[in-house]
Amino acid sequence: MAFYCWVALLTVVSLVSAQKDWWETASFYQIYPRSFQDSNGDGIGDLNGITSRLQYLKSLGVTGFWLSPIYPSPMADFGYDISNFTDIHPSFGTMIDFKQLVEEAKKLQLRVILDFVPNHSSDEHEWFKKSVKREAGYEDFYVWQDAKPGTDRDPPNNWVAAWYGSAWQWNDERQQFYLHQFHKKQPDLNYRNPAVVQAMKNVLRFWLDQGVDGFRVDAVPWLFETIGFPDEPVSGHSNDPLSQNYLNHIYTLDQPETVDMVYQCNNRQGSHMPFNFQLIMRLDNNSKASDFKTVIDSWLDIIPSGHTPNWVLGNHDKRRVSSRMGGDHMVDIMAMIELTLPGITVTYQGEEIGMNDVDISWTDTQDPAACQLTEETYQE
Repeated sequence: MAFYCWVALLTVVSLVSAQKDWWETASFYQIYPRSFQDSNGDGIGDLNGITSRLQYLKSLGVTGFWLSPIYPSPMADFGYDISNFTDIHPSFGTMIDFKQLVEEAKKLQLRVILDFVPNHSSDEHEWFKKSVKREAGYEDFYVWQDAKPGTDRDPPNNWVAAWYGSAWQWNDERQQFYLHQFHKKQPDLNYRNPAVVQAMKNVLRFWLDQGVDGFRVDAVPWLFETIGFPDEPVSGHSNDPLSQNYLNHIYTLDQPETVDMVYQCNNRQGSHMPFNFQLIMRLDNNSKASDFKTVIDSWLDIIPSGHTPNWVLGNHDKRRVSSRMGGDHMVDIMAMIELTLPGITVTYQGEEIGMNDVDISWTDTQDPAACQLTEETYQE
């Protein structure tokens, strides 16, 4: 199975045992905090709102919940641009609120999973500010490169970001380009620097000390890039050199060092599972029963003996199940399929009550990926 399909991992704290550990039979519920439950009337969901709904989660039969990012952030990418990995965004509450959430969850025997975003930080993080200034110990915390030889300001190579445009952004103060595989306000951390690796392991340790049971790890395939920064070959799938599909990403995705880094976290934190997005990516309202069987078998057939499959119907990046699969009647059917399959399940908030997509106009959208496109290509 190509590592590229492992866009996210779940890391949980577990003990070695001949019997199944708690996570191997878990039903997780993903919470997007901004839109889950507002406790103070400011229009933004928060930690206290989540705490107030823990009994509801328990009533659903879930055994744990995963929180999308709750850290301080300028919100260029709705929290995935983190300016402090060890604190809480004021809109969501305080560390005291978080500790209360964990305490109440444990009373109900609900496991708490946090989103961990290791590939990048915000450009407003102290680490990046120090790296811009070349402060001692932070010079190579991020991926910096000079302009292309023979030019004043051309990017070092042809790499493009996951959304659109060059993956390189010029910094006037440092007089170099920094790499950003996503938004320009999300500079890539340099995992070839041992200090970065240690700093991020310290982040994991910090949250474990707060009582967290594990982590969903974001954007795993992008952790490393090929040394030397060669141009990537043209894929032939697009005529737009600024589109991600224009290149074959053999130097920016799925590098061998990425696998080693996953094992390093595994040795420190416990068991891992690669998220299985097959039910999201390969099925829609045109799918036949035979398509369901093919998709399900394609995952079951690659699970090694003694390991546990997992199933994900929806998340914050994809259309809702009812909208994707062709109507409200499909929500319960899809849930029955997911929840009767062997292994772990992940349910996105609102899917249990059949929520639908709503239309967001080009004028109203705040989605960073969409905003980098044009009105004509927005719907794509």
